[in-house]
Amino acid sequence: MAHAYQTDQYEGMIAETITMRGHNGDVINAYVARPLGAGPFPGMVVIHHAPGWDEWYRECTRKFGAKVRAAGGAPDARVLGDLEGANTVLRSLPYVTRKIGVFGTCSGGRQAVLAGSRLKGFDAVIDCWGGRVVMSKEELTPNQPVAPIEYTKDLSAPVLGLFGNDDKAPTPEQVNQHEAELKKHSKSYEFHRYDGAGHGFFYYDRGAYRQEQAMDGWKKLFAFTDRTLR
Repeated sequence: MAHAYQTDQYEGMIAETITMRGHNGDVINAYVARPLGAGPFPGMVVIHHAPGWDEWYRECTRKFGAKVRAAGGAPDARVLGDLEGANTVLRSLPYVTRKIGVFGTCSGGRQAVLAGSRLKGFDAVIDCWGGRVVMSKEELTPNQPVAPIEYTKDLSAPVLGLFGNDDKAPTPEQVNQHEAELKKHSKSYEFHRYDGAGHGFFYYDRGAYRQEQAMDGWKKLFAFTDRTLR
């Protein structure tokens, strides 16, 4: 179980806010957590959802460390530039291995899928209920000019997808479309779909939370990272 606790487990950790270079060399803030010790450890870039960086994402970042909305969202080009900067920072750290993953929920899940196709420095992609991977022509904007599914042929990392069958963005039909495209291009992926769960079922501080499904999702997630990032 993802939240199982052992009294003798190692808990030493550093968690802090740093500055880093993002898109176009902009200085941006980032929250970093890592186990104490020489390492090296795999790395994970965590992408927050559209409402922004909140306490759930700080805890999520610490969970990975312990485990060794304006105008339709940020422009895809800026997001990719910032993620490339985060990847560069992780790869520069002496306690990080050469294995780096990218994780996101909601809009961050979409951006994780986009990063796995448009950037070549990630070794695993985790998409939690990422909406707008599949987009109609009417949904395209100058900030989001291409649907991430259109880049599937360029995907360079295995993908884990976690979805609720009651979700409306993405709908089960859109998840089916995404899966079909991954199969078409012979990409490495695994999708897990949960009955009785909708959008954001990991968020323990909201009504959308579904404990049983979330616990199984974290179990699937860490099994995936053990295979792809160790």
